Amino acid sequence: MMSSDIANTTEFFLHPRNVGEVVNVTSRGQTGSVECGSVLRITLQIENQKITDAKFKVAGCSLLVAACSLLTEKVKGKSAADAALYARAFPGAVEGEFCISPGREHCTILASQCLLSAIQNYSDSVRAEWAGDDVLICSCFGVSEKAIEDEVQSRGLTTISDVTDACSAGGGCRSCYPLIQDILDSLSNEVSTVTR
Repeated sequence: MMSSDIANTTEFFLHPRNVGEVVNVTSRGQTGSVECGSVLRITLQIENQKITDAKFKVAGCSLLVAACSLLTEKVKGKSAADAALYARAFPGAVEGEFCISPGREHCTILASQCLLSAIQNYSDSVRAEWAGDDVLICSCFGVSEKAIEDEVQSRGLTTISDVTDACSAGGGCRSCYPLIQDILDSLSNEVSTVTR
């Protein structure tokens, strides 16, 4: 590994960004690892679907601190959907930023899971407070139940992946996966009943 990668890890550990808790918490995620004993919390402030602030608190190793510092720095200004996409790609992408010893990959995965948990909690709260005419299923991309049903029926979609490809629903934090599956199952049952 190049010495600049080690320096980057050291920089984000010795001078971490975004330590603490955001002032007006919109959502929080929390994870821990039995494997290494780490505990991590990320808090987010989200306004108009954009992450305006992200902070973390961690009891863990230097790599976990550095990963949380970089992750929270990179998602500021992103939409919740884009932040979720970034978080899922983060463990692989961070290998170019940091020197990660074999067996320590779980640190970046733990940071990623914590951010995804915060975004999922946010998505769940948005769905719970939704007052639109159609039921909101995917809050990351603003996709309604009716839109998903229309796509499934017109295109003959059968999997969540098909739905995501057709209308982006489920492409962000994935907290809506069970809801999309319920729609698929319901429409599949309707078709089975009609064809009998």
